Amino acid sequence: MKRRYIITGILVLLPLAAIWWAADQLAHPSRRPLQDFHHEFLADSSAHGVVLKFFTCADNTPVIVCEPAPSGVLGKRGQAVREQLLRKNITLPPSGSIIGNLVLVHGRRGRKEDYLLIAERFCSVGFRCILLDLPAHGDHPGQIACYGVKESHLPAMALQRAAAEFGFEATPAGIMGISMGGAVSIRAASNKDAPWRAAVLVSTFDMLENVVQHQASGLVGEMCGSVWQNITGRLFAWKTGMLLNTANSIALVPTLHCPTLIAHGTTDHVIPIECGRRLYAALPSSIEKRWIEIPGADHDNVLITDFPIYAEMVEWMLRHVPN
Repeated sequence: MKRRYIITGILVLLPLAAIWWAADQLAHPSRRPLQDFHHEFLADSSAHGVVLKFFTCADNTPVIVCEPAPSGVLGKRGQAVREQLLRKNITLPPSGSIIGNLVLVHGRRGRKEDYLLIAERFCSVGFRCILLDLPAHGDHPGQIACYGVKESHLPAMALQRAAAEFGFEATPAGIMGISMGGAVSIRAASNKDAPWRAAVLVSTFDMLENVVQHQASGLVGEMCGSVWQNITGRLFAWKTGMLLNTANSIALVPTLHCPTLIAHGTTDHVIPIECGRRLYAALPSSIEKRWIEIPGADHDNVLITDFPIYAEMVEWMLRHVPN
Protein backbone atom coordinates (compact mmCIF):
# COMPACT_ATOMS: atom_id res chain seq x y z
CA MET A 1 0.00 0.00 0.00
CA LYS A 2 2.80 2.39 0.94
CA ARG A 3 4.55 1.68 -2.35
CA ARG A 4 1.36 2.44 -4.27
CA TYR A 5 1.04 5.82 -2.53
CA ILE A 6 4.64 6.61 -3.37
CA ILE A 7 4.12 5.73 -7.03
CA THR A 8 0.90 7.75 -7.14
CA GLY A 9 2.68 10.70 -5.55
CA ILE A 10 5.46 10.53 -8.11
CA LEU A 11 2.97 10.35 -10.99
CA VAL A 12 1.26 13.47 -9.67
CA LEU A 13 4.41 15.42 -8.84
CA LEU A 14 6.26 14.77 -12.10
CA PRO A 15 3.71 16.55 -14.32
CA LEU A 16 3.46 19.41 -11.81
CA ALA A 17 7.25 19.74 -11.79
CA ALA A 18 7.28 19.76 -15.60
CA ILE A 19 4.61 22.48 -15.72
CA TRP A 20 6.48 24.54 -13.11
CA TRP A 21 9.68 24.24 -15.17
CA ALA A 22 7.82 25.23 -18.37
CA ALA A 23 6.33 28.32 -16.73
CA ASP A 24 9.70 29.27 -15.27
CA GLN A 25 11.40 28.91 -18.66
CA LEU A 26 8.68 31.01 -20.24
CA ALA A 27 9.23 33.83 -17.75
CA HIS A 28 12.97 33.36 -17.21
CA PRO A 29 14.50 31.73 -20.32
CA SER A 30 17.88 30.10 -19.86
CA ARG A 31 20.47 32.56 -21.10
CA ARG A 32 22.71 31.35 -23.91
CA PRO A 33 26.38 32.20 -23.49
CA LEU A 34 28.40 33.58 -26.39
CA GLN A 35 29.00 30.93 -29.04
CA ASP A 36 32.16 30.27 -31.05
CA PHE A 37 30.80 32.10 -34.10
CA HIS A 38 30.06 35.13 -31.92
CA HIS A 39 33.65 35.21 -30.67
CA GLU A 40 34.98 34.81 -34.21
CA PHE A 41 32.90 37.71 -35.51
CA LEU A 42 33.67 39.98 -32.56
CA ALA A 43 37.40 39.27 -32.83
CA ASP A 44 37.60 40.22 -36.52
CA SER A 45 34.55 42.18 -37.66
CA SER A 46 36.50 43.64 -40.61
CA ALA A 47 36.51 40.17 -42.20
CA HIS A 48 32.73 40.51 -42.33
CA GLY A 49 32.82 43.96 -43.90
CA VAL A 50 31.54 45.81 -40.82
CA VAL A 51 32.63 48.06 -37.97
CA LEU A 52 31.23 47.40 -34.48
CA LYS A 53 30.50 49.97 -31.78
CA PHE A 54 29.30 49.15 -28.28
CA PHE A 55 27.42 51.09 -25.65
CA THR A 56 24.87 50.69 -22.86
CA CYS A 57 21.65 52.70 -22.60
CA ALA A 58 20.76 54.56 -19.42
CA ASP A 59 18.43 51.72 -18.41
CA ASN A 60 21.36 49.24 -18.83
CA THR A 61 20.16 47.78 -22.16
CA PRO A 62 23.34 46.61 -23.96
CA VAL A 63 23.58 47.63 -27.65
CA ILE A 64 25.87 46.88 -30.59
CA VAL A 65 25.89 49.25 -33.57
CA CYS A 66 27.02 47.44 -36.72
CA GLU A 67 28.02 49.70 -39.64
CA PRO A 68 29.28 49.00 -43.16
CA ALA A 69 33.07 49.19 -43.28
CA PRO A 70 33.97 52.53 -44.91
CA SER A 71 36.55 50.72 -47.04
CA GLY A 72 33.72 49.01 -48.91
CA VAL A 73 35.24 45.57 -48.28
CA LEU A 74 32.53 42.92 -47.96
CA GLY A 75 32.26 39.69 -46.03
CA LYS A 76 31.24 36.54 -47.88
CA ARG A 77 27.61 36.72 -46.72
CA GLY A 78 27.25 40.33 -47.73
CA GLN A 79 28.83 39.64 -51.10
CA ALA A 80 26.42 36.74 -51.68
CA VAL A 81 23.36 38.89 -50.93
CA ARG A 82 24.56 41.68 -53.22
CA GLU A 83 25.09 39.18 -56.03
CA GLN A 84 21.58 37.77 -55.57
CA LEU A 85 20.06 41.25 -55.71
CA LEU A 86 22.11 42.29 -58.74
CA ARG A 87 20.84 39.20 -60.58
CA LYS A 88 17.35 40.59 -59.93
CA ASN A 89 18.43 43.89 -61.55
CA ILE A 90 18.12 45.80 -58.29
CA THR A 91 20.20 48.95 -58.13
CA LEU A 92 22.38 48.92 -55.02
CA PRO A 93 24.21 51.73 -53.24
CA PRO A 94 28.01 51.55 -53.27
CA SER A 95 29.35 49.16 -50.65
CA GLY A 96 30.55 51.05 -47.58
CA SER A 97 27.83 53.71 -47.81
CA ILE A 98 25.03 54.16 -45.25
CA ILE A 99 21.48 54.86 -46.45
CA GLY A 100 19.42 54.10 -43.33
CA ASN A 101 19.11 52.28 -40.02
CA LEU A 102 17.61 48.95 -39.02
CA VAL A 103 16.89 47.73 -35.50
CA LEU A 104 17.13 43.92 -35.28
CA VAL A 105 15.27 42.21 -32.42
CA HIS A 106 16.24 38.69 -31.35
CA GLY A 107 13.96 35.85 -30.31
CA ARG A 108 13.44 33.89 -27.11
CA ARG A 109 16.70 32.54 -25.69
CA GLY A 110 18.54 34.64 -28.26
CA ARG A 111 20.95 37.51 -27.77
CA LYS A 112 22.10 40.52 -29.78
CA GLU A 113 25.20 38.72 -31.06
CA ASP A 114 22.97 36.20 -32.86
CA TYR A 115 22.13 39.01 -35.28
CA LEU A 116 25.72 39.82 -36.25
CA LEU A 117 25.59 37.51 -39.28
CA ILE A 118 22.19 38.96 -40.22
CA ALA A 119 23.55 42.48 -39.83
CA GLU A 120 26.44 41.59 -42.14
CA ARG A 121 23.95 41.05 -44.96
CA PHE A 122 22.03 44.27 -44.33
CA CYS A 123 25.24 46.29 -43.91
CA SER A 124 26.45 45.10 -47.31
CA VAL A 125 23.71 47.14 -48.99
CA GLY A 126 24.08 50.26 -46.88
CA PHE A 127 22.17 49.78 -43.65
CA ARG A 128 23.47 50.56 -40.19
CA CYS A 129 22.14 47.89 -37.81
CA ILE A 130 21.33 48.35 -34.13
CA LEU A 131 21.31 45.14 -32.07
CA LEU A 132 20.06 45.04 -28.49
CA ASP A 133 19.59 42.49 -25.73
CA LEU A 134 16.04 42.16 -24.43
CA PRO A 135 15.35 41.69 -20.69
CA ALA A 136 16.17 38.16 -19.43
CA HIS A 137 18.43 37.62 -22.46
CA GLY A 138 22.10 38.06 -23.28
CA ASP A 139 23.73 40.64 -21.03
CA HIS A 140 20.56 42.55 -20.15
CA PRO A 141 20.17 42.79 -16.35
CA GLY A 142 16.39 42.36 -16.53
CA GLN A 143 15.14 39.01 -15.26
CA ILE A 144 11.66 38.67 -16.82
CA ALA A 145 10.63 38.11 -20.43
CA CYS A 146 7.27 39.71 -21.26
CA TYR A 147 7.11 38.93 -25.02
CA GLY A 148 6.77 42.52 -26.12
CA VAL A 149 4.22 43.68 -23.57
CA LYS A 150 6.80 45.57 -21.50
CA GLU A 151 9.65 45.79 -24.03
CA SER A 152 8.03 47.59 -26.96
CA HIS A 153 9.78 50.89 -26.22
CA LEU A 154 13.26 49.37 -26.33
CA PRO A 155 13.89 49.26 -30.12
CA ALA A 156 13.13 52.97 -30.63
CA MET A 157 15.03 53.83 -27.45
CA ALA A 158 18.12 51.91 -28.61
CA LEU A 159 17.93 53.64 -32.00
CA GLN A 160 17.63 57.12 -30.50
CA ARG A 161 20.36 56.56 -27.90
CA ALA A 162 22.71 55.07 -30.50
CA ALA A 163 22.15 58.06 -32.79
CA ALA A 164 22.94 60.44 -29.93
CA GLU A 165 25.96 58.40 -28.80
CA PHE A 166 27.62 58.13 -32.22
CA GLY A 167 26.31 61.24 -33.96
CA PHE A 168 24.12 59.97 -36.79
CA GLU A 169 20.54 60.65 -37.86
CA ALA A 170 18.06 58.18 -36.35
CA THR A 171 15.86 58.20 -39.43
CA PRO A 172 15.12 56.70 -41.84
CA ALA A 173 14.70 53.42 -39.97
CA GLY A 174 13.15 49.98 -40.25
CA ILE A 175 12.64 47.15 -37.78
CA MET A 176 13.04 43.38 -38.01
CA GLY A 177 12.19 40.71 -35.44
CA ILE A 178 12.24 36.93 -35.25
CA SER A 179 9.88 34.84 -33.09
CA MET A 180 9.53 36.68 -29.77
CA GLY A 181 11.43 39.53 -31.39
CA GLY A 182 8.68 39.72 -33.98
CA ALA A 183 6.12 40.22 -31.21
CA VAL A 184 8.28 42.99 -29.73
CA SER A 185 8.58 44.54 -33.21
CA ILE A 186 4.80 44.47 -33.76
CA ARG A 187 4.22 46.34 -30.52
CA ALA A 188 7.07 48.73 -31.31
CA ALA A 189 5.52 49.45 -34.71
CA SER A 190 2.07 49.96 -33.20
CA ASN A 191 3.33 52.62 -30.78
CA LYS A 192 2.26 56.19 -31.44
CA ASP A 193 4.87 58.11 -33.45
CA ALA A 194 6.82 54.92 -34.20
CA PRO A 195 9.74 55.79 -36.52
CA TRP A 196 9.68 52.63 -38.63
CA ARG A 197 9.26 52.93 -42.38
CA ALA A 198 9.11 49.16 -42.86
CA ALA A 199 8.90 45.97 -40.80
CA VAL A 200 10.00 42.38 -41.36
CA LEU A 201 8.52 39.73 -39.06
CA VAL A 202 9.85 36.18 -39.18
CA SER A 203 8.31 33.11 -37.52
CA THR A 204 6.38 35.06 -34.93
CA PHE A 205 3.19 34.26 -33.03
CA ASP A 206 -0.32 35.66 -33.16
CA MET A 207 -1.07 34.96 -29.48
CA LEU A 208 1.39 33.58 -26.92
CA GLU A 209 -1.25 31.36 -25.32
CA ASN A 210 -1.79 29.66 -28.70
CA VAL A 211 1.89 28.73 -28.81
CA VAL A 212 1.85 27.37 -25.25
CA GLN A 213 -1.30 25.39 -26.05
CA HIS A 214 0.27 23.99 -29.24
CA GLN A 215 3.45 22.88 -27.53
CA ALA A 216 1.65 21.43 -24.51
CA SER A 217 -0.75 19.47 -26.75
CA GLY A 218 2.20 18.09 -28.67
CA LEU A 219 3.65 16.75 -25.43
CA VAL A 220 0.62 15.41 -23.57
CA GLY A 221 -2.31 15.44 -25.99
CA GLU A 222 -4.99 18.02 -26.67
CA MET A 223 -7.14 17.46 -23.58
CA CYS A 224 -4.26 17.38 -21.11
CA GLY A 225 -2.59 20.16 -23.10
CA SER A 226 -5.43 22.52 -22.22
CA VAL A 227 -4.93 21.77 -18.53
CA TRP A 228 -1.16 22.21 -18.94
CA GLN A 229 -1.66 25.55 -20.71
CA ASN A 230 -4.06 26.78 -18.05
CA ILE A 231 -1.75 25.96 -15.15
CA THR A 232 1.30 27.26 -16.99
CA GLY A 233 -0.56 30.50 -17.65
CA ARG A 234 -1.42 30.92 -13.98
CA LEU A 235 2.17 30.28 -12.91
CA PHE A 236 3.46 32.64 -15.60
CA ALA A 237 1.09 35.36 -14.35
CA TRP A 238 2.28 34.78 -10.78
CA LYS A 239 5.92 35.10 -11.87
CA THR A 240 5.55 38.06 -14.23
CA GLY A 241 2.39 39.93 -13.21
CA MET A 242 0.90 39.53 -16.70
CA LEU A 243 -1.52 37.07 -18.27
CA LEU A 244 -0.51 34.95 -21.24
CA ASN A 245 -3.31 36.44 -23.33
CA THR A 246 -1.81 39.90 -22.83
CA ALA A 247 0.88 38.94 -25.35
CA ASN A 248 -1.59 39.30 -28.19
CA SER A 249 0.04 40.40 -31.44
CA ILE A 250 -2.94 39.79 -33.67
CA ALA A 251 -4.91 42.48 -31.85
CA LEU A 252 -2.18 45.00 -32.75
CA VAL A 253 -1.32 44.27 -36.39
CA PRO A 254 -4.44 46.03 -37.73
CA THR A 255 -2.96 49.27 -36.32
CA LEU A 256 0.35 48.99 -38.20
CA HIS A 257 0.93 51.76 -40.70
CA CYS A 258 4.27 50.76 -42.27
CA PRO A 259 4.87 48.27 -45.11
CA THR A 260 5.17 44.83 -43.52
CA LEU A 261 6.68 41.57 -44.73
CA ILE A 262 5.82 38.39 -42.81
CA ALA A 263 7.79 35.19 -43.42
CA HIS A 264 7.27 31.76 -41.85
CA GLY A 265 8.68 28.27 -42.28
CA THR A 266 6.24 25.66 -43.61
CA THR A 267 7.29 23.02 -41.06
CA ASP A 268 7.65 25.20 -37.97
CA HIS A 269 7.03 22.96 -34.93
CA VAL A 270 7.39 25.74 -32.36
CA ILE A 271 5.13 28.43 -33.79
CA PRO A 272 2.90 26.82 -36.45
CA ILE A 273 2.67 28.55 -39.82
CA GLU A 274 -1.04 29.15 -39.17
CA CYS A 275 0.02 31.77 -36.59
CA GLY A 276 1.89 33.67 -39.28
CA ARG A 277 -0.97 33.35 -41.73
CA ARG A 278 -3.41 34.78 -39.20
CA LEU A 279 -1.10 37.73 -38.55
CA TYR A 280 -0.80 38.44 -42.25
CA ALA A 281 -4.57 38.24 -42.77
CA ALA A 282 -5.06 40.74 -39.95
CA LEU A 283 -2.75 43.37 -41.47
CA PRO A 284 -4.64 46.44 -42.69
CA SER A 285 -5.41 46.65 -46.40
CA SER A 286 -4.14 50.23 -46.42
CA ILE A 287 -0.47 49.22 -46.19
CA GLU A 288 1.77 47.35 -48.60
CA LYS A 289 2.30 43.84 -47.29
CA ARG A 290 3.89 40.57 -48.37
CA TRP A 291 3.63 36.97 -47.21
CA ILE A 292 6.51 34.50 -47.74
CA GLU A 293 6.44 30.79 -46.97
CA ILE A 294 9.90 29.27 -46.59
CA PRO A 295 9.66 25.66 -47.86
CA GLY A 296 10.72 22.96 -45.40
CA ALA A 297 11.92 25.46 -42.80
CA ASP A 298 11.44 24.77 -39.09
CA HIS A 299 11.68 27.38 -36.35
CA ASP A 300 15.41 27.14 -35.70
CA ASN A 301 16.61 26.95 -39.30
CA VAL A 302 14.20 29.40 -40.94
CA LEU A 303 17.04 31.68 -42.04
CA ILE A 304 19.52 29.00 -43.12
CA THR A 305 17.71 26.95 -45.77
CA ASP A 306 18.37 27.16 -49.52
CA PHE A 307 15.50 29.64 -49.88
CA PRO A 308 16.96 33.14 -50.56
CA ILE A 309 15.14 34.75 -47.64
CA TYR A 310 17.90 37.28 -46.98
CA ALA A 311 17.64 38.67 -50.49
CA GLU A 312 13.87 39.03 -50.03
CA MET A 313 14.20 40.80 -46.67
CA VAL A 314 16.99 43.09 -47.89
CA GLU A 315 15.02 44.00 -51.01
CA TRP A 316 11.99 44.86 -48.88
CA MET A 317 14.01 47.18 -46.67
CA LEU A 318 15.75 48.77 -49.67
CA ARG A 319 12.38 49.54 -51.25
CA HIS A 320 10.82 51.12 -48.19
CA VAL A 321 13.34 52.51 -45.71
CA PRO A 322 15.71 54.96 -47.49
CA ASN A 323 14.65 58.47 -48.41
